[in-house]
Amino acid sequence: MTKATRRTRSRLPWAMLVIPAAAGVPLGILWWLLAPGGLNLVTRDPAFGSGTNPDVWLPRDLTLAALLVFAGCLLAVVLADKKRKDPQADLVAGLIGALCGAVLAWQAGLLAAQLWAPAVDASANASIAFSLRAWPVLLLWPAAAAVSVFVLELLSLLGRKPATEHAGRRTLRQGQ
Repeated sequence: MTKATRRTRSRLPWAMLVIPAAAGVPLGILWWLLAPGGLNLVTRDPAFGSGTNPDVWLPRDLTLAALLVFAGCLLAVVLADKKRKDPQADLVAGLIGALCGAVLAWQAGLLAAQLWAPAVDASANASIAFSLRAWPVLLLWPAAAAVSVFVLELLSLLGRKPATEHAGRRTLRQGQ
């Protein structure tokens, strides 16, 4: 009698997909709270409080960029943990979750502006309303996570001593 063998399929690490994506919502609200043209808690300068000033548009995008890069670095620390069962699947799921989280952060920031900011007339230019002008900013979260994982793994490999070096020393000592 033969036993039926079961294939063990690696499961998609849902936590590494869902947690970064869900983290995008508070990140987007934080973007609206901190950014010029939003609630502007960083500068509190009245000149930067309104989107009618074109000098606000770049710092508004850079605020989201900084938040996304920070989130990518935090995600990389979690992904570079050596105790993971399937680190490659975790990395892919984490990067997809980071991209989804960046899109959710953008949309949550826009929703926060619509709900809590005063209405603005954006007929002259769409950027007067709280918005994101540079869409490639949304790629910074997964990019920062990927680069940071690479650097952390590289530093981990450089910090280890090769096994052949230890074995060679033992044989030399024994031969003497």
